[in-house]
Amino acid sequence: MALRAAAARLSSSSLRRRHGHLLPAAATASHAAFLHSHATSFGFKQVREDEKSKLVGNVFSSVASSYDVMNDLMSAGLHRLWKDRLISKLNPFPGMKHLDVAGGTGDVAFRVVERIKSVSHRATQGTLTDMEEDTHIYVCDINPNMLDVGKKRATEKGYNEEQCLSWVQGDAEALSFEDGSMDGYTIAFGIRNVTHIEKALSEAYRVLKKGGRFLCLELSHVDVPVFKDIYDIYSFSVIPAVGELVAGDRQSYQYLVESIRRFPKQEKFAQMIQEAGFEAVEYENLVGGVVAIHSGVKL
Repeated sequence: MALRAAAARLSSSSLRRRHGHLLPAAATASHAAFLHSHATSFGFKQVREDEKSKLVGNVFSSVASSYDVMNDLMSAGLHRLWKDRLISKLNPFPGMKHLDVAGGTGDVAFRVVERIKSVSHRATQGTLTDMEEDTHIYVCDINPNMLDVGKKRATEKGYNEEQCLSWVQGDAEALSFEDGSMDGYTIAFGIRNVTHIEKALSEAYRVLKKGGRFLCLELSHVDVPVFKDIYDIYSFSVIPAVGELVAGDRQSYQYLVESIRRFPKQEKFAQMIQEAGFEAVEYENLVGGVVAIHSGVKL
């Protein structure tokens, strides 16, 4: 309860809507420069564009086995509440086809399945409906080690016989799913790590049906002055040290905190989502901007 109270005190719901305005030439050039910069940045380091995905892959191969434990430690368990909020905004329904990208450990997918079961069983007094049988959740991740963790967790949770869950190794920038095949798309703590953000957004738009919803939960930029200073100290001093102690890997968690600072601020990312074709784009800051949930609809 203390964590929930703390989250409530620090939460700041800042919703913005974007409408179709052309950017001036200078802004367009700046935007293109930013995209190129993201494609060649690995934390604060500059790397070749063709090296970035391999380096990021090495990070997640290294941390896969301790990923969920570290999430609990780094966020004091708040990441669970953030993911619950993401699912609440998604509002899953029986019969939906949903794609969770960069979701290898299954944390988001399991929540989607449980929410759909809860909705369906309340409506039908516990009987399995045809709509529920038509439900399918796809977990897509580029890293096989992360998927292995998710499959193991699924077995431990009794999901091994669930026909509605599929595990797919794939790239967020080049998805293997058909055009207009998904009712929903989520990506939690993943889009920050892709090489080309605009390609991942374009692919999300492509695979969604008309009326389909895009939701992204990502570590973002704190907008509360005093809290920002405390958060910076915690990020750069505590998180890498905990990573070294728990996961035996300081460098991967140093990359984590650096990559957050290189990710676009909330307004810019909302603009990028709109430029990918989404409408009704908005975002919600949680815990003063430590994380943000961005959303959009394909119309």
